[in-house]
Amino acid sequence: MLQNILLERKIYATEEHKMMQAMIQEFIANDIVDHLEEWEKNGMVSREIWRKAGDLGLLCLDMPEMYGGGGLDFTFNSLLIEEFAKKGITGPGFSLHSDIVAPYLLKYGTESQKQKYLPLMASGEIITAIGMTEPNCGSDLKALRTTAEDKGDYYLVNGQKTFITNGFMCDMAIVAVKTGHNTDQEGVTLLILESTMEGFSKGVPLKKIGMKSQDTAELFFDNVKVPKENRLGDEKAGFKIMMQELARERLTVGIMAVATAEGAIQNTIAYTMERTAFETPIAGFQNTQFKLAECTTQMQIHQAFLDRCIELLIDHKLTTESASMIKYSATDMCGNVVDECLQLFGGYGYMWDYPIAHMYADNRVARIYAGTNEIMKILIARKLFKDL
Repeated sequence: MLQNILLERKIYATEEHKMMQAMIQEFIANDIVDHLEEWEKNGMVSREIWRKAGDLGLLCLDMPEMYGGGGLDFTFNSLLIEEFAKKGITGPGFSLHSDIVAPYLLKYGTESQKQKYLPLMASGEIITAIGMTEPNCGSDLKALRTTAEDKGDYYLVNGQKTFITNGFMCDMAIVAVKTGHNTDQEGVTLLILESTMEGFSKGVPLKKIGMKSQDTAELFFDNVKVPKENRLGDEKAGFKIMMQELARERLTVGIMAVATAEGAIQNTIAYTMERTAFETPIAGFQNTQFKLAECTTQMQIHQAFLDRCIELLIDHKLTTESASMIKYSATDMCGNVVDECLQLFGGYGYMWDYPIAHMYADNRVARIYAGTNEIMKILIARKLFKDL
């Protein structure tokens, strides 16, 4: 089996990692697998699964204990992401909540903001989102049209966000807005909006090719009054903050991609050993063996670079360029691996009852979100030719 040829990964070598891995696998088996079909029909997971994850301490794992977090390092976050991805589970938006929103609050929030939101996030009592993308603004974050007009002790927010993970269920969202709109003081600012604020509304979960159980929705803001104390960081510092934090987001996409490829390979090895053609297990054909050898090699190479990037993040040394490399290359690799694996399943690979079909549909978007792979190449090239 695949695990017999993989090198032991040093980043997960401790007994604590092994215990955490066992707990996550038990959580998936006991509390998630049986609900996947229901969640797909609903277009979202249940609030109960968020609270269960909070009870087990699986949310905000690397946040300080004083704010309700686990006080661990990022390797435990990445382990959680991997275990879900290997099983093709994309519904619960835990990583967006723990790996993007929580670090924004920890690094740039006031003490009052941290005390108010982080403990509730760690317990799963509130679900969070981040609002960057707009109907006419994807990777070009400077083209935002959502505005926040300064009204003295509050901002008046108007606009729209789309493709927002956890959007329909969110209780709180960090939203990128334009302040000083159409003046020489214009800039991007981050505001914390609560879903109970008057004028804050949500669209129904969007119907997608894949990730059918992941809540993805539009957010609408119609004269929403947002107190000044809900500003995250300084006014007009939003773009700089987002650029600094996107490296971690892109790393999480790379983690999911590598783990998905590993899960696809494991599923395909098992299937080809059981399925026969011409009275021979499919695994006995040289084509099958060569294809899986190629897939495993590519996955293993990316896994080695991924582990290095995780170590760099923990040491606060992960660069934009390295994060862009793992994001674009790992998602390209994952797409190729899953496609090859689906081919080895034959017609059954195209049936929704098989996990490989879900992986095929779910992971296409990985080359688009968190910055398209084309944007990743631009960022890498800019570093290479910075003196041009």
